[in-house]
Amino acid sequence: MLKTVLKTAAVAALLASSALSAAAADYTIRATANSNENDEDYDGLVVFKNYVEAASNGAIEVELFIGTQLCSNGAECLQGVADGSIDVYISTSGGAAGLFPYVQVLDLPYLMADDRVAEHVLSGDFTRTIRDMALADSGDTIRLMTIGNTGGWRNFANTKRRVAEPADMEGLKIRTVVAALPQELVKALGASPTPIPWPELFTSFQTGVVEGSKNGITDIMGMKFPDAGLQYITLDGHAYMGALWWMSNETFLDMPEDMRQVVVDGFYALQQATFASPKRKSIAAYEEFVAGGGDLYVPTPEQKTAFKEAAAPVYDWFKSNVTKGDEAFAALTEAVAAAEADISAARAKDLN
Repeated sequence: MLKTVLKTAAVAALLASSALSAAAADYTIRATANSNENDEDYDGLVVFKNYVEAASNGAIEVELFIGTQLCSNGAECLQGVADGSIDVYISTSGGAAGLFPYVQVLDLPYLMADDRVAEHVLSGDFTRTIRDMALADSGDTIRLMTIGNTGGWRNFANTKRRVAEPADMEGLKIRTVVAALPQELVKALGASPTPIPWPELFTSFQTGVVEGSKNGITDIMGMKFPDAGLQYITLDGHAYMGALWWMSNETFLDMPEDMRQVVVDGFYALQQATFASPKRKSIAAYEEFVAGGGDLYVPTPEQKTAFKEAAAPVYDWFKSNVTKGDEAFAALTEAVAAAEADISAARAKDLN
């Protein structure tokens, strides 16, 4: 009896403490991701919530809304950020392209060679440049906080044959989203772009409506595409799957400087978590693909150069056809060059 009373008292005290903590919060951040709890976006949000609430000593409470509880697509969610009904939202470049078309610069192929280059670039002034552009274009309502990763790298995969060089892409029907940039890339490589909604892709592989796609390995295995015939993956790494984390600028600026610093540092922790998460998850996914009989091909440096040269017309198309595309392209390529120089210098020191 005594144990029961003590246990009941302990639970009551815990609930009271939780209520007190919630009541004590001076600021609340409502964060949403149109994904699920198996996604890198969720991993990042959990790290962000834990860091911000602890580092602010409970002054900031972070509420997580996973899925479509607050909004269902990029345009709707970003409007929520702009009007203040949503404080934090994560989008892909495609999801934000309707409002900020130049963020598609992240989808340009073969500009960032590997994780180390991409992480160096996205942790620096390139992200701040895109932030300034987005603030100006949104009337100072939508603030880009950081750019992380959501799924690793996009690679070409197909149901027909090994693709070792651009000529092997000739004639393949490759699934794309309904956007001009990925379609221009597929055409530049000699294949046929075929827009297909994501939920219809499994059946489209089975029926031959499309013969390939450009996705990350965790998406491929998560959707069980090998069961639909997708048996060839080429690790060309044509695009780093950037995740753009947006915040209501009003919500951010309404906080005192010490709390803004906590939020900024929280987004740094979030970014590092999303950089790491796909690396770990992709190991098991690649092993599962190969164990199931899949053909996993790594292009030689010469073959990767051939892919980049074949895709080069897409750069000119982007600069000429996308609003502020030339500005975003210059910012990214300059950041990549600086990152490569910094990394090369660091490697040289570490090798001696």
